Amino acid sequence: MPDAVNDEILICAADAVVDSGLGVRFPVTAGGEDATAFVIRHGGTAYAYLNRCAHVPIELDWAPGEFFESSKMYLMCSTHGAVYIPATGQCAGGPCRGGRLRPIVVTERDGKLYWQPDDFVRPARA
Repeated sequence: MPDAVNDEILICAADAVVDSGLGVRFPVTAGGEDATAFVIRHGGTAYAYLNRCAHVPIELDWAPGEFFESSKMYLMCSTHGAVYIPATGQCAGGPCRGGRLRPIVVTERDGKLYWQPDDFVRPARA
């Protein structure tokens, strides 16, 4: 059985993700389809999610890496204004009605951020 550390995939240097700043997008395969995911930092902790709104399956960011709304308290879908709690991905308002973003396990180690595939979110196809 492979070691969990070996299953992790490098996203970027940890200092590339500033608290409540731009997120970093990365390619994934979600449910067999090409997609993107993203990592943000909020309250000093890195969180990663599939870049897909719970309301309508479209990408959240209005420009690459722009996931936070103006107060920097919530992640916001640029299309319909659904807002999400950065630490949980839970819908906090708007048309997402109790939905949540699909979390991706992210690890910060040795100055780098890594993500871990699961049964639904896999490495991007070559």
